[in-house]
Parts: sequence; structure tokens; C-alpha cells
Amino acid sequence: MKKIAFLAAAFLLQACTSPLNTATAELGQPALSEQDKARLVEVTQGLPAEHQARYAARHPVETLSFFGIKPGDTVIEALPGEGWYSKILFPYLGKEGKLIGVDYNYAMWPEFGAWGKDPKFLAERKAWPAQWAVDAKTWGGADGAAAEAYTFATMPAELTGKVDAVLFIRALHNLARFDAKGQYLQQAMAETHRVLKPGGVVGIVQHAMTEDKPDAWATGERGYLKRSAVIQVMTQAGFEFVAESDINKNPKDDPQADDNVWRLPPSLSGSEEQKARNRLIGESNRITLLFRKK
Repeated sequence: MKKIAFLAAAFLLQACTSPLNTATAELGQPALSEQDKARLVEVTQGLPAEHQARYAARHPVETLSFFGIKPGDTVIEALPGEGWYSKILFPYLGKEGKLIGVDYNYAMWPEFGAWGKDPKFLAERKAWPAQWAVDAKTWGGADGAAAEAYTFATMPAELTGKVDAVLFIRALHNLARFDAKGQYLQQAMAETHRVLKPGGVVGIVQHAMTEDKPDAWATGERGYLKRSAVIQVMTQAGFEFVAESDINKNPKDDPQADDNVWRLPPSLSGSEEQKARNRLIGESNRITLLFRKK
């Protein structure tokens, strides 16, 4: 078993130094040291088997390495959900680091429809920042990063210019979907720009529709956005495009009319026949983009 774990760690370290993941260094974003890469591998290999089962589709070591996330950084994770990435980031960032969870603007949740307007659900969203900070203590351990949590409407003035990196991992599509109703995406980008240090980075992993598909299929309502649209939003918000990685692409995911991202794992909506077919596709096709605050 020790030999298998060692080989897995060696493979992940080799993947982190592939041409795709050294693009950040070539374009001015510091590459991770070998020590930091080894630490990231150690953290990911120490998580439970059910967590590691998603690595083949989500590539957390390669993704965080590409974004240049280092121990000691102050990092914002947008819409961290149940903490899949948080459980990696808290121990990896360590005692000198800080992880800040940021939820959607509270006013956005009713836009989702009846379930988003449910009083019990809305009460849970209001309580989420405090609950997330409590959960973080169990995810990070004694040597884990400090934890804070806000929404995009409540990040304090004291954070201005203090953040090293902001991560939007499968978190942009709903902001785009409802932007016309409350400028939620514009607000998130403006707040991201405000809190980042000069030269701070934004790492994006997003379900992506290919450019040849109709724009109406990629508004965010189906979970997908187009690469060109994401780049346009980011550049208009004052960010510089730095690099792109193919690590999270899945060419098997080629959605057609009426297909949404939730037909795929882990959600697997639809009939049993559809679920069986979609299991063979795997998780969604995703773009992985890196931007820098000018």
C-alpha cells in the first residue's frame, strides 16, 4: 500500500510540472515550489476515499498548482458548497493562511424559484457564514488556515487589497444566469477586483459549452457558459487573461438541445437509461482559466 501511495504521489507531482501547468510561471505567475507541490499531494492523499474518488474528474492538485495557490495565502472560495475544495484548502494553506468562503448575494437565492424562496432554506443561507466557519475547524485541523465567511454583498472594507487569490470553481453560471435581474455577476466581479492585491489572481473552473453551440444554450441556465463569454466578463471587469489549462476538459460532454449539466455525475438527473448513458460521459467539460488583477 505504501508503494502504491508513493507512486500516486509521484504521478501527481509529475502532472503538476506538465507544460500546461508551468504556463503560469512563463507568463509571470510564480510556479509552486517542489515543497509546496509535495505538501498539496500529501493533503489530497490524506483525505477519505470518497473524496479522492472525484480526483480523476476534478484534478485538484493540478488545478490548484496551475492557479499558483501556496501555503500562507489568503484565498477566497466562491460558493464553497459542502466544502469539497475547502477540505483540501484549509490544511494546505496552513496556519499562516486564510480561507474565506463567499456565498451568493442573499437577494439572489429567490431568483431560483420556489425552493429558493422557502423560509427554512433562506434562514439556512443567512446562518451559513457562521456555520461554515464552525465546520472549517473540523476540516483544517489544528494546523489549518483561519476561516471567514461572507456573501458578495457583505465582504468588509477591511478586505480591500488583502486577498491573494479568488477561486470560482463551478460557481459562475448562476451569477451569469441572474445578472440581468440584480447585477449579481457584475457585483461579484467588482468585489473580487476590490479585495484582490495588485497582481492577485482569479482562478476559474467552469462548465463550458463549445463555441459552435447557440448562445442561448450557454446563458448559465443549463449550467454552461462559453469560454469567450467568461473571458469577456473578466476583461471588462479589469482582469488580465494569463493562461489556460486543458486539465479539466472532457470532450465526451457535448450537450445538445435541452441538455443541462445536472444530467451528468454527480447529480445524474433523468431516467435510469439516461443515467447509465451519462455515467459513461463522466463529469462535465470544464474550462480552467487564470486571470490577474491589473
